[in-house]
Amino acid sequence: MKVKLICAISSDGYIARHSNEKIQWSKDLSLFKKQTMNKTVIIGFNTHKTLVNELDGRNLIIPTRTDKANKLIKNISKTESECFIAGGGNTNSKFANYLTDIYLTPHPIFLGSGIRLFSTNTINAKTKLENKIPVPGAEGIFQYHFKVLK
Repeated sequence: MKVKLICAISSDGYIARHSNEKIQWSKDLSLFKKQTMNKTVIIGFNTHKTLVNELDGRNLIIPTRTDKANKLIKNISKTESECFIAGGGNTNSKFANYLTDIYLTPHPIFLGSGIRLFSTNTINAKTKLENKIPVPGAEGIFQYHFKVLK
């Protein structure tokens, strides 16, 4: 089962200023849509409530604090070969040990503080850059696909 983290981040490593921020700076939404359409996307509660548009065409799972990552992944793997994790920091941390791929789109802004990609230091992994994907319509912005090495 492939478990893929996908996220836009600021140049200083933040995914949002605060848990209620409706992100206006992300320029990779069309790429995100293309990559996640007709897939299962696990998204955090706070991230879900800040969405400007609903993620139609995707099977959304919003885990509770008591849901176990391994059980959710096991259930998804019964019908699918991959799923996406689309944070926030707590959700990304919950699934950190199961990640097979990481798709990061750094944006040329600095937030200075806020919510980090991972809320805790739960990931200790080596990665290999697999691909650099240009973001359509956003000159100079690329998504970086890393393979998590086990």
